[in-house]
Amino acid sequence: TNQIAWAIVSATATTVLAFVPLMMMGEVTGDFIRSMPVTVVYTLTASLLVALTLTPFLTSRLLKIEKTKKESKIQKLLSYFIEVPYRKTLKYVLSHSKMILMTDQATKFVESLLASRKEIDRFAANIGRGNPRVYYNIIEKQQQSNVAQIFVQLKETNLETMAALISDLRHEFSKYPGAMIKIKELEQGPPVEAPIAIKVLGDNLDILKEYAIEVEKMFLTTEGTINIENPLRTSKTDLVVNINRAKAGMLGVPLVEIDKTVRACIAGLTISKYTDEIGKEFDIVIRLPFEEKPSLADFDKIYVTSVIGAQIPLKQLASIEFKASPQEISHYNLNRSVTQTADVLPGYSVDLVTKNIIKKLDSYNWQKGYRYYVGGELEKRDESFGGMFKAIIIAVIGIFGVLVLQFKSFSQPLIVFSAIPLAIIGSIWALLITGYSFSFTAFIGLTSLVGIVVNNSIILVDYTNKLREEGKDLISALKEAGETRFRPIIFTTGTTIGGLLPLTLQGGTLWAPMGWTIIGGLLVSTFLTLVVVPVLYRVYSRAF
Repeated sequence: TNQIAWAIVSATATTVLAFVPLMMMGEVTGDFIRSMPVTVVYTLTASLLVALTLTPFLTSRLLKIEKTKKESKIQKLLSYFIEVPYRKTLKYVLSHSKMILMTDQATKFVESLLASRKEIDRFAANIGRGNPRVYYNIIEKQQQSNVAQIFVQLKETNLETMAALISDLRHEFSKYPGAMIKIKELEQGPPVEAPIAIKVLGDNLDILKEYAIEVEKMFLTTEGTINIENPLRTSKTDLVVNINRAKAGMLGVPLVEIDKTVRACIAGLTISKYTDEIGKEFDIVIRLPFEEKPSLADFDKIYVTSVIGAQIPLKQLASIEFKASPQEISHYNLNRSVTQTADVLPGYSVDLVTKNIIKKLDSYNWQKGYRYYVGGELEKRDESFGGMFKAIIIAVIGIFGVLVLQFKSFSQPLIVFSAIPLAIIGSIWALLITGYSFSFTAFIGLTSLVGIVVNNSIILVDYTNKLREEGKDLISALKEAGETRFRPIIFTTGTTIGGLLPLTLQGGTLWAPMGWTIIGGLLVSTFLTLVVVPVLYRVYSRAF
C-alpha cells in the first residue's frame, strides 16, 4: 500500500477531474448528462477509500503467502509476453528513443393504425402534453390541450423495414383532416426541437408573417425536408371587447364589472363548492350556456349590473369582435422573431440540406431591419461541442495540477499526458471499424478518456521514480517498472473494458459510440503507453 498509495490517489483524482467539468455544463445538455458524472465521481471516491483501507485489511487477513505458487494459463501467457516480446521491444525502443378531445380523437386514430402494424412492439401516448424525456436530445413539450405525442417502439431496428413503415404511416396520417401528424425518428445529435430551424428577425409582425411564408416556400422546394412547420401559418382567435368608457361612466357601470362579467360568461366563475357523500369537493362554476362555440349573437344576452343595481345590456357599453392573432409572439436577442422548422428525410445530410436553404436565403431581397438567423442542429451542435471542449480544457488543467503536485515537476506530467493522443488514435480507429459516427455521446467518452488513460502512465512514472530513488540506474529502473507493472496495467484495463461491454453491445446508437470510444482508446493507449512512456522518460532524463 505504501508503494502505490499516492499513485492510486493521483490516478483517481485525475479521473474524477475529467468528469467534474461535465457536472458543471448548463442548459439541456448538462441536464441530460449530469447524472453520469455525478455517479462516477461518487463511485470513484468510495472505491478509493475502500482500496486504501478495507482492501489492505482484508488482504492481510484472508490471503496467505504461498511458497510455491502455480501460475494459471493466463498468467503463464502474460509472463511469456513480458519476458519475450515486451522485454525485447522495451530494450529496442529504449536504445532507439527518437520518435385534448380533438387531440384525443386524432390520437386514437394514430393509435388504431399503430396497433394494426405487426412491425410495432408497443406504444404509449400522452395527450395534452409531450412525452417525458425518453431520449437525450428530445425536448419535452409543455402542456397544450391541442398537442399529443406517441412514443413507438419497434420489434426490430432494421433500417429498410423502418423506412418502409414510416413512409406508409406518413401516407395514412395525411388522410386525417384538421390535424398535423408528424413522425420523427430518434437520431443522434444535440437537443433540438427540429434539425433545421430558421429564425426571421424584425419589428413588424405582419411583415414577419410574409417572410415566414417565403421561408416556408424555400423549405418546401428544398429536397430532403419534411414536417415543415410555420407557427404563423395558423392563428388563434381572440375575443376583443372595446369598452365605451364615457358611456359606462354615465350609466354608473365600473369597468372592472364589465371585465368580470365577460370573463364569467366565457371562462366561467366559481361561486361555491359541492361536497359529495365521500367527502370529495367539486367547484360549482357558472357561465353562459353556449351550444357550441360562442358567437357574437350570444353576447347580446349578457347584462352588466351598475352601481345602483340596474341591469344594462353589454352591447350598449361595448363593441365585441373576434380577431385573429398569432399563436405566440417570440423574441430572440430582444428582437421579435418567427422560427420555421423542418425535419430531414432519412438518407439526407442535415448540414447539406441546411446549406441549400441558406443559399436561397442569401439570394433573397431582405428589407432593411429584417434578417435571418440559422438555428436548429447546427446551432446546438456548436453550443454543445463548445461546452465539451471547455470541459476537456478544464479537465486537462486540473489533471496537470494534480500531477505537478505528485511528481514535483513540470516535465514529468507531460510524459504522463503522452497517453492522451494515443487514446484519441484508438478511439478514432474503434469508431471507424464499428461504423459509428463521432456523436455527442462519443465526445463524452473522449472527455472521460482524458482522466482514465493517464492512470497507466502515472503508475509507470511513479514506480520508475521510486526505483531510481533506491539507486537503480535509468535503463534498469525503466525495464523493471515496465515488467513489474505490466500485469496490473493489463488487468485494470481488462476490467474496465469488461464493465463497458454490456453498455457498448446493448446500448444501441445512443451509448455504443461512447463505449467504443473508451474501449478503443484504452486498448491502444495501454499497449503503446507501456512502450512510449519509458522512451519519453529516458529522453526527458537525458534532456534534464
